[in-house]
Amino acid sequence: MSFKKKIIALSVWLSRIIVGATFTFSGFVKAVDPLGFCYKIQDYLIEFDMTAFFPTALPLAILLSVAEFLLGIGILLGLYRKWTTIGVLLFMVFFTPLTLWIALANPVEDCGCFGDAFIISNWATFYKNVVLLAAAILLVIFRHRMVPLFSPKTAWIAALFCVLFGFGFALYNSYTLPVFDFRAYKIGADIPRLMEVDPEEGDVYETVFIYRKDGKQQTFSEENYPWNDSTWTFVDMETRLIKEGVKPAIEDFAVEMLMPDSLSGQLLPAGDITQQILSDSSYTFLMIAYDLEEMHLKYLGRFSALAEYASDKGYSFYCLTSSSASVIDTWSREHKASFSFAHADERMLKTMIRSNPGLLLLKNGVILHEWDDRDVPSLEQLPPRLEEASFARVENTSARDRRTLAVIILLFIVPLVLIKVIDRTFYTKKYK
Repeated sequence: MSFKKKIIALSVWLSRIIVGATFTFSGFVKAVDPLGFCYKIQDYLIEFDMTAFFPTALPLAILLSVAEFLLGIGILLGLYRKWTTIGVLLFMVFFTPLTLWIALANPVEDCGCFGDAFIISNWATFYKNVVLLAAAILLVIFRHRMVPLFSPKTAWIAALFCVLFGFGFALYNSYTLPVFDFRAYKIGADIPRLMEVDPEEGDVYETVFIYRKDGKQQTFSEENYPWNDSTWTFVDMETRLIKEGVKPAIEDFAVEMLMPDSLSGQLLPAGDITQQILSDSSYTFLMIAYDLEEMHLKYLGRFSALAEYASDKGYSFYCLTSSSASVIDTWSREHKASFSFAHADERMLKTMIRSNPGLLLLKNGVILHEWDDRDVPSLEQLPPRLEEASFARVENTSARDRRTLAVIILLFIVPLVLIKVIDRTFYTKKYK
């Protein structure tokens, strides 16, 4: 083999690995949390003033994440090389200019290309896409050099399995909590600690002083401003960010209590209870319902029963929502709810749990457990003392995640191996 052919072969192999692995990983982590990707798409729709398309955000999130996953797997396995490589190229031709605009305009701080699993800057996303675009062009030109893993007799079976697996995985994570939790508000998260950052690693600011002399303005630092020179006239003082530092993992956790007015009965703000929640040494249940009007009501009775249980046992129970006071009042009367309501930011609530409603259990600001509405424990499942419950202690989520990942890999790899065995046993032939 000539040196030129070796370089081409190596370039195709590297491009195949880079493109295939990146697309597979990106599609997989977005399919882990379709609702998170849906919220990111909604952020873009807001920027483009296209909020009327909000109902399409979740189907689009599922479709894009699965398409990305399938293109990546198709490249790695060599399935339908012509159409797979063209699909990747079209994907990159569309998204590379889009990410350039995002990097320049910065409509959102994080493009969401790797979900919450791996966050990179908008410029880093654009540079990544430039590399992927170049690799995609190379793969389209030299796709005949990509050796397929399956023969034409079984390639369609492998492709069909990948499609079913991709959509099944994404849909499962849409109707339950994500199998992996990459958010800051995951089980075991110490919210107060995650709200802090080392002062030495934080943003660096400088204060500048603006003075005028002889009709001209000049800027001075704190070290050299002419505070004792009467020939200069003070104009203004500004604080400027000169170096962006590390941001705390949680910046937006804030809760304001709502209480009915003694005369009108109307719900009114009754003070910030953020620190009260985070410092409670007992147990605190947080029912998360970012929008009461869109909330699923099938299991509402479980939340009501749990609120009564908490009241009887001396635990705190709050329903956190971003709905307005008038909506809360109307909804409470309609559904005869007796929750203690508190107001919080919608984005924060959507980040806390991917369920409307959902439930969190906290102690000293540490998240002990999370449930979507279907899994909220009934009274029969609750012990006389909450300390006796297994979910009232912090779970080792790392070990659980490793087991879950191993199961998912086996569920995906084993059928492909069986298809390959059938392929080699009955249909093996040279294929170019």
